[in-house]
Amino acid sequence: MSRLHDVLILGSGPAGYTAAVYTARANLKPVLFTGLQPGGQLTITTEVENYPGFPEGIMGPELMEHFRAQAARFGTEILDTMVEKVDFSQRPFRVWSDGVEYQAKSVIVATGASAMLLGLPSETQYMGFGVSACATCDGFFFKGRRVIVVGGGDTALEEANFLTRFCTEVVLVHRRDELRGSKIMRERALANEKIKFEWNSEIAEVLGEDGKKVTGVRLRDTKTGALREMAIDGVFIAIGHKPNTAFLGGQLETDDKGYLHVKPGTSYTNVEGVFAAGDVHDKVYRQAITAAGSGCMAAIDCERWLEAQAHAEHSAAAR
Repeated sequence: MSRLHDVLILGSGPAGYTAAVYTARANLKPVLFTGLQPGGQLTITTEVENYPGFPEGIMGPELMEHFRAQAARFGTEILDTMVEKVDFSQRPFRVWSDGVEYQAKSVIVATGASAMLLGLPSETQYMGFGVSACATCDGFFFKGRRVIVVGGGDTALEEANFLTRFCTEVVLVHRRDELRGSKIMRERALANEKIKFEWNSEIAEVLGEDGKKVTGVRLRDTKTGALREMAIDGVFIAIGHKPNTAFLGGQLETDDKGYLHVKPGTSYTNVEGVFAAGDVHDKVYRQAITAAGSGCMAAIDCERWLEAQAHAEHSAAAR
């Protein structure tokens, strides 16, 4: 029979590592599974300028190495493996990773959300070098530049409007001839003089120099298939995010997009003893600092819940 752990942490972005720091310092001896992308989305980000404490900025992968080292310093057991499935139907909870079963009194789910991408090799090649999936994170780097936003829903319209604060022109590329976003967001984008529209268009290829700088895109007409090139300084993919919750097998309540439900103002899921942190439940802010903050919340909620459980068991045994 596997050893019973106080807490298992699923995921290794800012939320997971912060939860590990707090639970480890509370002497809960957490075990953290890093998942498919150790360090989360920040590992595919170049310079991070908006995380407090780094006035000169810091590279995303380096920042996550600091997070990991801090979690390890306080005694977190870090496993560079993925969790394939879980069983939250009874306690102790059971988690399987690389075919090994782990049992725990509590679990913190911090598996994040993945930006939905176009699937182009050139998109991957220039990710972090002019291609981005987060205007809030990277818009500042494109002051005085001309950029493209891909998408037609609220995410794309919100990011396009945001980018006009910095960019001379924002070109919104959409596969259809009308926007899918809400009425207010459509009206706001259409009224913004800095936003231009490329209807019935999609990106066929991102163009650049030396693999380090985006210089343009090759657009394909979705009706005729005709190709043409457009000079551009940056490409923002805004076609949505997908929370990494499929492995949970529907055992936790989610919204229609798969984001975990939590009790308002807490990290409690619908299953007692299972907590959520970071982008796996946050579809609004999606920032490293908010993810870290919710990792702290989950750790404190978890610690207090475990203490209450231990007190209840002790009281029952004393009767």
